[in-house]
Order: sequence, then structure tokens, then C-alpha cells
Amino acid sequence: MTLTMYACAHCGHWQRWFATPPACPVCCDVRNALPEEGWDIPGEKTVEALLTADWYRPVPGVTGFRTLPSFGLASTGWLIEAQDGNVAWEAAPYYPPDALAEIERLGGVTRLGASHVHGYGALWQLQRRFAPPVVAVGVQDLVWTKAFQVTWPVDERLELAPGLTVHRTGGHFPGHCVLHDERRKILFCGDALKVDLDGAVPRALSCHKAYHARLPLSHDEVRRYRSVIGALDFEAVATPFEFAAPVTTADVLRLFDHQLAGRPGTAPLPLGTDR
Repeated sequence: MTLTMYACAHCGHWQRWFATPPACPVCCDVRNALPEEGWDIPGEKTVEALLTADWYRPVPGVTGFRTLPSFGLASTGWLIEAQDGNVAWEAAPYYPPDALAEIERLGGVTRLGASHVHGYGALWQLQRRFAPPVVAVGVQDLVWTKAFQVTWPVDERLELAPGLTVHRTGGHFPGHCVLHDERRKILFCGDALKVDLDGAVPRALSCHKAYHARLPLSHDEVRRYRSVIGALDFEAVATPFEFAAPVTTADVLRLFDHQLAGRPGTAPLPLGTDR
């Protein structure tokens, strides 16, 4: 039988399946909410007809790709220019033809990776179109990768390109990773951090085991975040949903120390007024 790509309209997770899948495994996980009106899992051709491409460049050398209207979790796929070819980190929910053409114009994709399943989006599309030799995902999260082929499972650290290094944080998911852009001082933080924005201005930070369920991280998970992320020098963060600056290493350490000072929680911590 021919396998077809299907996407969950609720969270955007893609599955390669024989017919419309009976459910979405990501929505069934404790970290996601179930769709209130039941499953809506269209095939690729239906999704392509629904969406158009949108992209923007928050800083030189970094382009964020999204879809209009938003689909699933409304994620952003980041294309990062590197010395020896572009790195795609996270993925948009889908890449209409003009988005793929823009990526081609910018030099294509030589390395591909994502923080965890909530950032996978249509990562499979980029692999199909550009065939990058490296597709990197945390080894402990391989269970979610059936829609594409991982070529480099990440243990604790991987230099994806010069100045672009993957670090495993765990926490939100066991294999959750961040990508540190040392030259631009950007942390592509996956869902390790949530940024509350007032327009384009960062106002507060939080961290969660599960956002929808408002489940906090354990103290040991926060300690792991602090050890890994606190050692990185950055002045901006890029989640799978937005680019936020200024958000610095010191800001994030303050959040982690607040979490460790008492009962863990999910409430956002306002950013200091003296920043």
C-alpha cells in the first residue's frame, strides 16, 4: 500500500500512514491538550491547498518561515546561514512551493535538526527536497521521528556547523536539545523557555514540563537546564514560535534560580526593570 503524509490540524504533527491515522500520538501525550472537537488529520494535498508561506528576517543571517493561516501549533522553522552551508533548525508546519523556492535561493539546507517533537513541523519536507546528509535529533526522542530519517542521533553535544552547537537539556522531553549560535549570541531554545512578549518586547520568562497541562519541571530538571544553558553566552532567544531580544544568559539564570528557591511552578517571572 502507498504511504501518505498526514498532519494533525491541532498540533501539526506529521505521520506517514496507510490511511487517515486514528489519532495523533503527540496530542495523546501528557504535554499536549486533546482537540476539543475530535481528530482532524488531513493529508498533504489538503494541507498544501490550505496554506501560504510567510517568512521574515529578525537579524541578518537568520530567516524564520511560517504559514498563513497558522496551522497546528503555529511553529516557526529557522534557516541559519553558516560558514559552510545553511542549517535548518526546527521546521514550519508546512513549506508551500514559494517557501521552498526562497530556501533554495538562500542556498538550500546542508544540515537539519530540531529541539524536540513540537518543533519537527514539516522537517520531513526539507529532507525530501534538499537531502541534507545530517539530520540531527536527540537520541532519546527517536520515538517521534517516524515521518523522517534521523542520520545523526545526538547524545549530549554536537557541533552542527562552525559556531553552531547542539546541547541536550532534557527536561521538557528526554532528548530535548538547544542550538547555540555562538557568533550571533542567539539561543535557539526549543521549549526550554517560554517568552511572554508585549508586542516585540520580552516581558517575562517561564519554563515548563508541559505547557498545556501547566506541569512544572522538577528541581533536577531545572538544575540540568541551569548547568547546560547557563554556560552559554547569548543575548537573544528563538523558540519554535518567536524571536525575542534582549533575553540574556543572566535573565535565564535568574528564572532558574527562582525555580530552585522553592516549590517549582509555571508562572512567568517578569524580566528585571534594570536590564
